[in-house]
Amino acid sequence: MSRLLCLIVLSLGLAQTAAADENSDRISTYLTHKFGLNKDKAQKISDAVQSAASKYSLPPALLLAIISIESRFKEKARGANGATGLMQVVPQAHRGLLRNVKDLTEPGANIEAGSAILYGYMRSANGDLNAALKSYGGSKAYAQKVTLRVEDFSAVAAPQDKAQAGGGPAASCEADRCDGANPWADAFSVPATPAANAVASGARAASAAVAVSSSSASASGSGSTSASMSGSPRGASK
Repeated sequence: MSRLLCLIVLSLGLAQTAAADENSDRISTYLTHKFGLNKDKAQKISDAVQSAASKYSLPPALLLAIISIESRFKEKARGANGATGLMQVVPQAHRGLLRNVKDLTEPGANIEAGSAILYGYMRSANGDLNAALKSYGGSKAYAQKVTLRVEDFSAVAAPQDKAQAGGGPAASCEADRCDGANPWADAFSVPATPAANAVASGARAASAAVAVSSSSASASGSGSTSASMSGSPRGASK
């Protein structure tokens, strides 16, 4: 009996691995054709997205949408406030989280860090994706932009996304009846773990630091541009 159980578990594991590999290959091919990435780079990004998506219970399409907006898949991209890499992570805003990260231009490290930051915001917002995206990008408009961009990647990353988001709003309405709705907003169940709590605490601390910084800037008569650039704890201005 135990031998049969082991065989069943092994078979399920192999099936899941095969499905993940297939999904990763499909994403890689899409990135090569759509964004002109070479195969090796596309595969690295795809594998990193799959890994982070699985670790943090985030749909691959969501991470791909954020990367496309933040850097258009340019791993050495630099932005405001020191924002670096594919997901435009700001080292100064997340020193504790990034203390062991040596190179944020490396796809795996950057996507892992960006996903951890987003996951922390999800925990802090009790699973509210719109609030998490607003914290990540600094505005409601950014959250809406990401939500729309997710649709561009939903087909290529569909198998894993649908499994994670099943039962959400998208499953119960037709496209022409969902105007203005965010099909991803209630699609997540964010587990409470020690690691998640640590990330969420870091997110709240970063938010508080930015709030203090913005208040100080306003009090000293700084222009609205500098205040808006500090509006995102993640650091990238949009």
